[in-house]
Amino acid sequence: MVHEKEEEFNGLDQEKRDLSASDSPTPSLEDLKRDYDELNDRFLRLAADFENFRKRTTREMDAQARFAIEGFAIELLEVADNFERALKSGDTTAREGLEQIQKLFRTILERHGIQAIKSVGTKFDPVCHDAVVSLPSDCEEGTVVEEFTCGYRMHDRVIRCAKVAVSKGKEGD
Repeated sequence: MVHEKEEEFNGLDQEKRDLSASDSPTPSLEDLKRDYDELNDRFLRLAADFENFRKRTTREMDAQARFAIEGFAIELLEVADNFERALKSGDTTAREGLEQIQKLFRTILERHGIQAIKSVGTKFDPVCHDAVVSLPSDCEEGTVVEEFTCGYRMHDRVIRCAKVAVSKGKEGD
């Protein structure tokens, strides 16, 4: 008997739930469309954000790979400087050998995207020049008139500024 009453109660409870579910308003087509549009917009924005993240990460990794040997390259530039000084010393027999070594060395640097920055005769550029001294000269003010140490670029980045003397114009002007 208790069991029958329990089943009857459960049946009534189920009917009550069915009635209350039918009492709740069903969303209109406009509401569903608005919800769909909002979710679709969020999805598209998230997909665009992810694509931008992927592109940025790829660019950063490419740059990291391109400039991975930058420290090594900077150390090699000291060797290049010593070759320059030895070539300027004037010993003709040693000079020919040094010129061959220097030519090979520059070829290797260029193969790795490292190039000398041309300075003498150009306008002073603080991005690639380090002014050591200002000298009076016949050149226009702000023109590089002498290079003490060559500057170098690796791909599109300056890895060492050239140490230069800059013209301050004619003396007495």
